[in-house]
Amino acid sequence: MNSEFRAVFQARWADMDFNGHMRNTAYLDYAADTRMLFFKANGFRMSDFARLKIGPVVFTDTISYRRELTMYQEFTVTLELKGLSPDGARFCFENRFADPDGKTIATVRSDACWFDLEKRKVTPPPETIPAIMNSLRKTDDFECIGSACPDRPAVA
Repeated sequence: MNSEFRAVFQARWADMDFNGHMRNTAYLDYAADTRMLFFKANGFRMSDFARLKIGPVVFTDTISYRRELTMYQEFTVTLELKGLSPDGARFCFENRFADPDGKTIATVRSDACWFDLEKRKVTPPPETIPAIMNSLRKTDDFECIGSACPDRPAVA
């Protein structure tokens, strides 16, 4: 059974903007931290990425805001798999930020890939990484990414 990964944080002084709520780039930082905590919790540490000479590269982040997040407020960030290519090279994660009552504060969608740090190009990761990613709960609108998906015709 796939499960949702979650991490609990508290908004810090350094996360605030002039208006007194969490700045947009802080949302991206917490989303990234949650992703890396997920891999760590599943036995894949930063040192493993360094040894394999691969790393995640985000092409697009999309943030949707629902309510304010203020200083020292506790919040939870969940992680779900929104999309994955058959070879595991490209993926999409969705983070949901929620208050202690479970009300959505914001969501972050990240379209990304695994990047070979020596060849400087998109690369399929070792089989363990897609297996770890597939242990995540999938979003209701999960989709296969790319032309190699079973339900898409091959492009000549």
